[in-house]
Amino acid sequence: MMKNRLLISAVALALIQIGFLSWIIGSRAMILRNGQEVLLKVEPVDPRDLLRGDYVRLGYEASSVPAKLIVNRDVEASAAADGPIHVRLKKGEDGFWHPVAAALGAGFANAPGEDEVDVLGTTSSGWAQDEEAVLHVDYGIGRFYLPEGEGKAIERDMRVRSFGILAAVDRDGTLQIKALKDGDTTLFSEPLY
Repeated sequence: MMKNRLLISAVALALIQIGFLSWIIGSRAMILRNGQEVLLKVEPVDPRDLLRGDYVRLGYEASSVPAKLIVNRDVEASAAADGPIHVRLKKGEDGFWHPVAAALGAGFANAPGEDEVDVLGTTSSGWAQDEEAVLHVDYGIGRFYLPEGEGKAIERDMRVRSFGILAAVDRDGTLQIKALKDGDTTLFSEPLY
């Protein structure tokens, strides 16, 4: 009797764990498969992780949001600048998507226009009511892992010419990296699973 309970408990726990991992993998794959694509201009930082191999650490133009773009700039918003931020990106003539507005907290009251998309990030630094202040936004897409030995060469090339990340945006604004691009050439693509 005790062995049956133990076995049932172990099987139930295993099913819960498998279900949770499947949900994480499936939700990422859904964004990559069905999300709106945006191209973000990147800047490299560092190419090596001892446990996972080569990677390129990325910074984005959209990660530095000027305070003047924030539509809900009031005293309460500046005190609560730690947390979610919605950044409206608009497709530019250069093919890259650039920030045109931002909203702290719940997001924008109006829907994005044509060639616009709202992305969700977090900010952890308060800001002054100064129009020249800049908020740093983290979108959770700061690293792109590469095959062994590729990181340093790509980082070096990024300092010479323009690279981009093709990202997919979910309906809630979550970003996932789809591919690393060198101009119009796709260097590496992320698999769905």
